Amino acid sequence: MKPFASSIPSPPAAWAQFHIGPLTVHTYALCILAGIVAAVLITGVRLRHRGAPEGLALDAAIWAVPLGIVVARIYHVVTHPGDYFAAGDDLWNVFAIWDGGNAIYGAEIGGAVGLWIACRRAGIRFLSFADALAPALLVAQATGRLGNWFNHELFGVPTTLPWGLQIEASNPKFPPGLPAGTLFSPLFLYEIVWDLLGALVIVLLERRVALRWGRAIAVYFVWYGIGRAYLESIRIDPTSGGLLGVPDNEWTSFLLVALGVVLFVVQLRRHPGPEPDVRLPRLVDAPAEDQAVLDVPRPMASQPVGARDPGPGLDDAR
Repeated sequence: MKPFASSIPSPPAAWAQFHIGPLTVHTYALCILAGIVAAVLITGVRLRHRGAPEGLALDAAIWAVPLGIVVARIYHVVTHPGDYFAAGDDLWNVFAIWDGGNAIYGAEIGGAVGLWIACRRAGIRFLSFADALAPALLVAQATGRLGNWFNHELFGVPTTLPWGLQIEASNPKFPPGLPAGTLFSPLFLYEIVWDLLGALVIVLLERRVALRWGRAIAVYFVWYGIGRAYLESIRIDPTSGGLLGVPDNEWTSFLLVALGVVLFVVQLRRHPGPEPDVRLPRLVDAPAEDQAVLDVPRPMASQPVGARDPGPGLDDAR
């Protein structure tokens, strides 16, 4: 095969970062920030259509983003100890998040904690917020994955397909024993396509069925978990070890799919009707002055309004 006859080139190494005066700006970080901005804007529009207070998405991001970044790094380091704690390694690299290594699953765990805090402060159901976030989260993940291309990482098994990814043989992640010019499966691109398609699927499903009470985020769990499990199975650049030779991220993907199925079935049985209000039950019938303090509006006129939730559910965090 003629090397690079038809393929996706990796960008020049110089594109991975640039300087503004004494400040070094990493393109990977810009991709993550762009994804966060997209998620906040999309979620904000979706929340307003559901009767949530103005600015809730931005308020939630203030809690979710820092926690998500911290836990994403912790998750990655814990599941890749050989990359940071081997003999001769510089321990300061544990904090070098700009070089990549920010696990999405860790970001979701930390971000979920931040969102729960923000929802409690605003008096909004956590799962109602999560439903509004579901497609936006996929868009954000797709945007952030572009940063892996700039960092020459996240690639899979060798391929002869015309969209094979060029990886220089000098790359530390280049598998030993393979000849220079080998093309690899562009996992970052596959995930971008899968994520954007998933966002579209959720939005289209919402037009046909009621994906409320946590069912939209459940669809996200199943969709993303299936796609990520497959991509991890063909990934060959350094991945985390795991039980029975299966990478930790793949086990986490299986758990995510199971969580999505259980959440969807449980919430469908508990709440077969429309979601009457995105506010916590204690605020639905609260005095007007209490609602004014929290700045939580009543549902928009276009929303279906029903009886108060008959009892505490998974989304009635008290």
